[in-house]
Amino acid sequence: MPSNPIGPNQEPPVHPWNQSADERNSHSNASTEAYTGKSANNRGSYEVQAAPTIWEGREATWCSAGPSPSSPPMIMMITPRPSLSVVVGRVLSSLLISIRADGKKQAQERAAPWGDGGGNLVQDAVDYRGCRADKSGTGGWVAAALALGIELCERLSTMGIAVNLVTYLTATMHLPSAEAANVVTDFMGTSFLLCLLGGFLADSFLGRYLTIAIFALVQAIGTGLLAVSTELKQLRPPPCGAAGPCEPATGLQMGVLYVCLYLIALGTGGLKSSVSGFGTDQFDERDASERAAMGLFFNRFFFFISVGTLLAVTVLVYVQDHVGRSWAYGICAGAMLAAITVFLSGTRRYRYKRSSGSPIVHILQVLVAAARKRRSVVKAPPLTASAALYEDRPEHARIPRTAQFPCLDRAAVMAGDDDNEVGRDGRPMPTPNPWKLCSVSRVEEVKMVARLMPVWATTILFWTIYAQMITFSVEQATTMDRRMGGFEIPAASLTVFFVGAIMLTLAAYDRVFVPLCRSLMTGRQGLTNLEKIGIGLVLSIVGMAAAAICEKKRLAVAAAAAGQHGAGPLPISVFMLTPQFLLVGAGEAFIYTGQLDFFITRSPKGMKTMSTGLFLTTLSLGFFLSSALVSLVKTCTPWLGDTINHSRLDYFYWLLAVLSVVNLVAYLVCAMWAAPPASSQAEQPPQHAMAADEKC
Repeated sequence: MPSNPIGPNQEPPVHPWNQSADERNSHSNASTEAYTGKSANNRGSYEVQAAPTIWEGREATWCSAGPSPSSPPMIMMITPRPSLSVVVGRVLSSLLISIRADGKKQAQERAAPWGDGGGNLVQDAVDYRGCRADKSGTGGWVAAALALGIELCERLSTMGIAVNLVTYLTATMHLPSAEAANVVTDFMGTSFLLCLLGGFLADSFLGRYLTIAIFALVQAIGTGLLAVSTELKQLRPPPCGAAGPCEPATGLQMGVLYVCLYLIALGTGGLKSSVSGFGTDQFDERDASERAAMGLFFNRFFFFISVGTLLAVTVLVYVQDHVGRSWAYGICAGAMLAAITVFLSGTRRYRYKRSSGSPIVHILQVLVAAARKRRSVVKAPPLTASAALYEDRPEHARIPRTAQFPCLDRAAVMAGDDDNEVGRDGRPMPTPNPWKLCSVSRVEEVKMVARLMPVWATTILFWTIYAQMITFSVEQATTMDRRMGGFEIPAASLTVFFVGAIMLTLAAYDRVFVPLCRSLMTGRQGLTNLEKIGIGLVLSIVGMAAAAICEKKRLAVAAAAAGQHGAGPLPISVFMLTPQFLLVGAGEAFIYTGQLDFFITRSPKGMKTMSTGLFLTTLSLGFFLSSALVSLVKTCTPWLGDTINHSRLDYFYWLLAVLSVVNLVAYLVCAMWAAPPASSQAEQPPQHAMAADEKC
């Protein structure tokens, strides 16, 4: 502050602006500071001269109240002595300014364009604060492992319920065999069908992180309610008596059971399509080392699925049969709550990808735009008139136009009124209405999804065969001799051969087949995804044939032993069922990894979650198809009776084998058609092909 003291009996000094010109020129510039601001009435900018002085021991400042420095009147602002509250207020104000500056810096980081953040920042991901994700503190295997923990506990819970549910429905709830099998397949089918809902919510509203957290909690609540319902005697019928027939479950008892099961299905479907995508979000595709780690993630993802299933069919099934179902389901609920806690603990560590909107909406926009311009004529590529088609992406991010599905190209045809769109405020829209005009790249993304559909349709039947392994095959095991020494194997635990076949097949493929393939065939890194799917379909056919032969033998033993063994097990070893479990299990190892690879690598990058959900719907429709076939066969034939020993399940297995052969032929045709389009069909030069690959 300038030392310009004024005595208590003196008049305030004359401000330099009210002095003469000579006095103003002689005024010290050191005692005057210039500021630029807005006038009180917002008429324009002006310069305010502030000359701090001392008036009666207080700071005094001359200010101009006019719109310009020469405008009167001149006002002397006298600042009172600051009190303690004023000092505290100034400190808090400085702190608030500092916080706002930090927030402004974070906002600038969030608004910064992708790609200019330096080598240590992930270009397309943010951290929990919304700032660009730093590789040193986010993502990687630590974050991915937390997501894998959710998947392990989800498999533990869902499969722990599903594999042994048919025995609970027949032995405790007293349902017929066919109806019990349909309850299980409907439950599993709904679980996987709801993956589409989870993917839609993740892409459009919640993001993958919140979707996983919310629906994992829903599943934990459903499993906890199931534990309570199986413990209460009022929610299950009384045990069968020797005098009369078994009393079936009432509508209320089955209603409570359905509420619990479908609450679990909602949780499973909601989170399942987001877990794999969220796990891959923790790796940067543009970093060579992290891209290699992402390739290993899918193997470990499926390994965690297998571990969770293995624990479910061994430990949990044993607890259900020898301790109590409520205890086993309580363990499932507790495990899921623990997994949620661990998952949330990694919030600061995760990388979060920005969503580009719902891919379902993008697909609908292309279909609607193409339908509106159905009379437009589009030349087939290659052509030089591609400028007539709309494109809004930079050169490096475009997908070359292909010749397949030319009807969809009409969505990119520019019409005369496409540039005249007006928004709700009456102003012209900055971009065309996507429901009337779509870019060529957007159209090509929809074409990529369309190419998936034939393969998608021809893999559904495999999961119908898979459904028999956790329904009728388990019921077969309940009638057979399950003793191994002094230990009796739980019927549902026989699926351990199924899980073991999956793990052994994966290990043999990675450790034996792939190195052998590299040494014998130059340039081959193993089987393609379409080849894996084909092998899985073949193994499922052989598995159904083996199951039919085994069932015929079991029925012959049951007929010979009728009336001799009462309600006890048949004199035939349960290990007779091993071949069908091994064959279908090995088939799942091939078809699951092949499908997952096919749907992720052949889908647009922005549709990763939806493509995962699309893959999981094949499981859903496979289970629903099983329910439909069982109901149809039961209505039209006597093959499926109320008890398995009075049925002809072998005929049903042969029917599935024949249908699978027809399906295999259809798959081979679709696989040849679904091959990537030849480069000659693309209208852009080959050097842009990598841009299309980056979109996959």
